[in-house]
Amino acid sequence: MKTAIVPKVSKQKYPAICGLILCMVLMVCNSGCKQKQDTYSNWGVYKADPGSSSYSPIDQINKENVSDLALAWVFEPNDSLEGGRPRNSESNPIVIEDVLYTTSARGRLFAVHAGTGELKWSFDPFYGERGGGIKRGVTYWEDGADKRILFTGGDKLFAIDTGTGVPIPTFGNEGKVDLNQGMRGDPDKISVIPTSPGIIFEDLFILGTEVSELYGAEPGHVRAYNVRTGELVWTFHTIPQPGEVGHETWPADAWKYAGGANNWGGLSLDASREMVFFATGSPTYDYYGADRKGMNLFGNSVVAVNARTGAYIWHFQTVHHDLWDYDLPAPPNLVTVEREGRKIDAVAQTSKVGFLYVLDRETGESLFPIEERPVPPSDVPGEEAWPTQPFPLKPAPYARQYLDESDIADYSPSSRDSLVKLFRSLRYEGLFTPPSVNGTLQFPGSRGGSSWGGAAFDASTGLLYVRSNDSPEIMRLKKVEPESAIRDQSVYQQGESIYTSYCVSCHGRDRNGDEQGNPSLVGLKGRMSREDVLTKIKQGAGKMPSFSSVINDKRKEEAILAYLFENETNQSSGRETYLLKEINSNQGASLENQTMDSLPRYLNLTAYGYFRDPKGRPGIKPPWGMLHAIDLNTGEYAWSVRLGNNPELQFGEQETGEAGSAGPTVTAGGLVFIAGTRDNKFRAFDKDTGEKLWEIDLPGFANANPSTYQVEGKQYIVLSVGGNSENTAGSVMAFSLPD
Repeated sequence: MKTAIVPKVSKQKYPAICGLILCMVLMVCNSGCKQKQDTYSNWGVYKADPGSSSYSPIDQINKENVSDLALAWVFEPNDSLEGGRPRNSESNPIVIEDVLYTTSARGRLFAVHAGTGELKWSFDPFYGERGGGIKRGVTYWEDGADKRILFTGGDKLFAIDTGTGVPIPTFGNEGKVDLNQGMRGDPDKISVIPTSPGIIFEDLFILGTEVSELYGAEPGHVRAYNVRTGELVWTFHTIPQPGEVGHETWPADAWKYAGGANNWGGLSLDASREMVFFATGSPTYDYYGADRKGMNLFGNSVVAVNARTGAYIWHFQTVHHDLWDYDLPAPPNLVTVEREGRKIDAVAQTSKVGFLYVLDRETGESLFPIEERPVPPSDVPGEEAWPTQPFPLKPAPYARQYLDESDIADYSPSSRDSLVKLFRSLRYEGLFTPPSVNGTLQFPGSRGGSSWGGAAFDASTGLLYVRSNDSPEIMRLKKVEPESAIRDQSVYQQGESIYTSYCVSCHGRDRNGDEQGNPSLVGLKGRMSREDVLTKIKQGAGKMPSFSSVINDKRKEEAILAYLFENETNQSSGRETYLLKEINSNQGASLENQTMDSLPRYLNLTAYGYFRDPKGRPGIKPPWGMLHAIDLNTGEYAWSVRLGNNPELQFGEQETGEAGSAGPTVTAGGLVFIAGTRDNKFRAFDKDTGEKLWEIDLPGFANANPSTYQVEGKQYIVLSVGGNSENTAGSVMAFSLPD
């Protein structure tokens, strides 16, 4: 079944430019057997190619003419919800021949003409239901006339016919595969929702996943499916089971209950070596690990496995026993560096802490020196922080890793006094200061360094381009009280306790959300039904993971709904009296039910909590966001510039720089394109010098990586742009040179 969504399209028409020779080259690239575009001259894969280079060899748009770049066409998915808030799409569109494939902010799949933006077809994986969730792209596979788009909608993997836009019935169950199957937990009680696209090796579709970050989360298995049938072919356990490499770095039975260590940022492939590379996040719970003592492989690791079998080849762990949510958030860049006249194939991995790890592709050994340095111990009962962490000596960190009182912002005397007082009240001993019940300053924060946008690599120069964020956070742990301690509370109050434990760090104590995409929960009654809210809580949506392990019975459902819908009245009547008795009779249980045991549990009540002054302004002096060019041959910086600006907080003439998640794209035309700043601008920089050559105002926040491709002799730069008050669904915008 295909669910059509009628879009709005606006465009400027241009006559075709001849470009005969280039067209012939592209025709050759677009002929032959499966995975045709061997040269990847067009953007046929997420982040440009299997090596995640985010590089394009097309140079029609270059330093000399980029100032003439103008809007060519706009595609509007037109799938917003009535009364909904503006939404952001993180999709990095791919282009096959003359068709562009992308997903909307609500997770719908669209095929449009890459030269005009006109809709060819659309597919709704939620079949008219609310749906949603982050999707950063889709994957293409072909064998002769059999051409497919592989993408995920919720916890389902779909194979869609590119000619018709309908599911292929011979794949899985009528075109879809249940990703909850084959995990550790009951498929009916978990929800595994990938956010980044998988990668193709021959007839295998290899995919990571997004899981909860709470106690009781699912493990982060990386899995390979047969592209033709949907059959599960192999599974790599990122939390090793008995007899597997790394099992000894956990408690003996941790594989039965520990979760996370998942690949949520995407994968890279070296087909000639039959090697697939991926980077993993932290084990759960993110901030307290008494139940997972040890180094915790393969959490926070770059991992290489055999693409055909999933067999382990090597790993490099960047953080031991993570207590900071220092996920490796992006796919590794496959690069080639030159050392003493010898070329070495390598892997470059970006990170949240601002370290760049450059590893030999075949062995995983670092190409630059790395030291294991002592780091501060934990002061939380039961916790055993790992005593050392790896510190690369080169390249130098691309994000700030230390601050003192001289770095604190000085908006006014009262503002600075409040920030200095807060700073002095927190535990802070530099990078890797563990969380504390008394409060810890975390710098870089869990949104520091770089995020899922990753880096772009230009093989012709050896330069790698990456953005950085300087964003300190506050961590304050609180011991989870057993449910018996709150049994005398009303249903509403018990819902408030659940919210305080699991939701306040993102949506705030006042439920107003924040500018990072965590929406306000005030006034839900007029916007969503109780059923829709409960579905989102259980299945996850957007940035929010599934909380099915927490809200796992009718009693807790009623409690959280009573709080979110502000139902404080009639606490002692009818249904609520019955539910309260049911909750109180559950002796010995906790807010986390089966996931709690005799070990203590702590929650970070201020996770993702900014270090800010009383007016909500950043607590440290700018720059808050930068763009860097790093020479991987030498480990030295070619240049660094501020990226983005907040004029209201500008200090002098220099731009402030702004934090962001989206990454850059580099081209043979000598340009680096990047968006993802809250000033809603799209920019192009000289890739050799860092000079800003072009920028344009966008109608919304473009929290996505740009793609570039050529159709009918014309090069386009295309970008997913978030919604605004008039068009909450956002759009896809393409730019080109005028004829």
